[in-house]
Amino acid sequence: MASRGRCPSLSRLLLAAKHVKLQSRLCALQGRAQYSTVYNPNEETFEKILVANRGEIACRVMKTCKKMGIQTVAVHSDVDASAVHVKMADEAICVGPAPTNKSYLNMDAIMEAIRSTGAQAVHPGYGFLSENKEFAKRLAAEGVAFIGPDTHAIQAMGDKIESKLIAKAAKVNTIPGFDGVVQNAEDAVKIAQSIGYPVMIKASAGGGGKGMRIAWNDEETREGFRFSSQEAASSFGDDRLLIEKYIDNPRHIEIQVLADKHGNALWLNERECSIQRRNQKVVEEAPSTFLDPVTRKAMGEQAVQLAKAVQYSSAGTVEFLVDSSKNFYFLEMNTRLQVEHPITECITGLDLVEQMIRVAKGFQLLHKQEDIPINGWAIESRVYAEDPYKSFGLPSIGRLSQYQEPLNISNVRVDSGIQEGSDISIYYDPMISKLVTYGATRAEALAKMEDALDNYVIRGVTHNIPLLREIITHPRFISGDISTGFLPEVYPDGFKGHQLNRACCHELLASAAALFVTAELRSHKVVGPQRVACSPVESSSWQLFVELEKQLHEVSVTKAGNTYTVVVNEDTVEVNGEWNLASPLLPLTINNTPRMLQCLSRAASGEMCLQFLGTSFKLRVLTKLAAELNAYMPEKVPEDTTSILRSPMPGSIIAVSVKVGDTVAEGQEICVIEAMKMQNSLTAVKQAKVKSVHCKAGETVGEGDLLVELE
Repeated sequence: MASRGRCPSLSRLLLAAKHVKLQSRLCALQGRAQYSTVYNPNEETFEKILVANRGEIACRVMKTCKKMGIQTVAVHSDVDASAVHVKMADEAICVGPAPTNKSYLNMDAIMEAIRSTGAQAVHPGYGFLSENKEFAKRLAAEGVAFIGPDTHAIQAMGDKIESKLIAKAAKVNTIPGFDGVVQNAEDAVKIAQSIGYPVMIKASAGGGGKGMRIAWNDEETREGFRFSSQEAASSFGDDRLLIEKYIDNPRHIEIQVLADKHGNALWLNERECSIQRRNQKVVEEAPSTFLDPVTRKAMGEQAVQLAKAVQYSSAGTVEFLVDSSKNFYFLEMNTRLQVEHPITECITGLDLVEQMIRVAKGFQLLHKQEDIPINGWAIESRVYAEDPYKSFGLPSIGRLSQYQEPLNISNVRVDSGIQEGSDISIYYDPMISKLVTYGATRAEALAKMEDALDNYVIRGVTHNIPLLREIITHPRFISGDISTGFLPEVYPDGFKGHQLNRACCHELLASAAALFVTAELRSHKVVGPQRVACSPVESSSWQLFVELEKQLHEVSVTKAGNTYTVVVNEDTVEVNGEWNLASPLLPLTINNTPRMLQCLSRAASGEMCLQFLGTSFKLRVLTKLAAELNAYMPEKVPEDTTSILRSPMPGSIIAVSVKVGDTVAEGQEICVIEAMKMQNSLTAVKQAKVKSVHCKAGETVGEGDLLVELE
């Protein structure tokens, strides 16, 4: 709170000045503001806000609070005690141990934190308690403002069954389906048959892709009912499900709405969110390449109709499915700040967090619909600690041993809640950051994103940058030919990383050879007693062999200054750079084309791992003698993966469906593992008898742990 002897406006100004350094990372695009947060000392909002969340969204909310001169309170679990959002806040309260139901979902502990700190309002961020009507009720009962809509709107839109009925009444286009509650698996089958396959089974409460399954037949409906109800109960404490017609190959386009408590409501244009894996968004952009002004206006007006139908006040998002003929259907309304809100801020110039705070205090909106622009283009890539080679992204855990955001590039924004040394744990969402780029045109924004991904340094955990870079450089994405089925359509056999053509392969081989020679020359330098460095002759030549994907390539290398000329398979490649081996980034010019490589690892044996065009490649550079001797080295026999089942990710065993002696068929479920509130069924790859079982329900397992052996 403000000091007693100081007027509130002066206190806010001093607080904003104290935290001015925190603003630069988020609120400015080197010469162009991403959005404006205009502090008006005559418009008093709150003196202290508690942020009931963690990670990047907690940091995002706090940054706007700092600019508005508002003090902040962080809540955290015991494992998050040194998290960035805790350090950023003016006060911090521990609300329990690591599991979310004992900390970030612990309403009693959070209410006590509010009382003890004197917070006047709570911003819930997204997820956790952001759409929990009971939490909003408890705040209202104690006179604490909830920075979001009122409980009526949360309940009405939070229940997918009720929200669909309200949408119909408000003349919003809806998807054909069953409006009641599905009782059991057989009931689900009957409903699915009456609607007609394919159908979407999804949780009535919640969102974020959890508790959702697509079923194409009766058996998949039964299985989908089981998994969806379990995920819904685990994530939202509500296992009710609904079933509706699945619109095949649609686009997922959402409208951002903003409303106040005085009956005013605006639509802030759309976000294209069709690039998804497991019903969770991966890449978003604003505006959409697909919408024309007439369709955009119709979707915006229907979104506002729905908001007004439930007396909505705050920022919210109305999601639609859009078919190839631009018919659009209401999907759901998220009564909170959306993960991908930054791209809307970039094209409109509005700070959505500031607007939410103003509305919660009772102020009217400052803008009319005609004031809302579409200025330029913005793209967001969700950077996750995930292995993109496993089902387009299974969670990875670990400590960030090295971390460097690409903020040296203009028109780049990074919303994150981690730093070098932070832990990515099994308990929370594996998001590292939201990487946002902005441009006057889509092509400019895409070029910035490509550069930003190449310059993003993340060590210590597996991440999805290879997938993100492939998506934004794919011809279909560039042309705007996308749908929610983009990933399985483009990568039907799973994501394999960047596929090198001959020219790019030679660029990589030449870069590896040049890096090897640079390291060799550095190791030959000798410092004498007078501490004068002696270097070998600048120009020389080398005959080397570079191994890539079990193929050995003979290369010849000559050096002149900082330029290496490498001959690979009769092609000549010139590689030029500063060759700072201590830097994680290797800016090179290869045949007059700028490239940003990263050396992820390098050993004296010549083995190295280079990140090139977003993908990590393992190479080995050998001298001529080493290559000759290598022919006599025995090869390691690979493990027979058909007879063993290892955990593909860290997580908890939910169920084990087999025991020793059972005979399993190909494709039969062996066990179910849960990671980040998502359940995954692990199946047998062949028919065999179970030899041994190394796990049981309730156990926590790591990636690669042996679960079951087959004969």
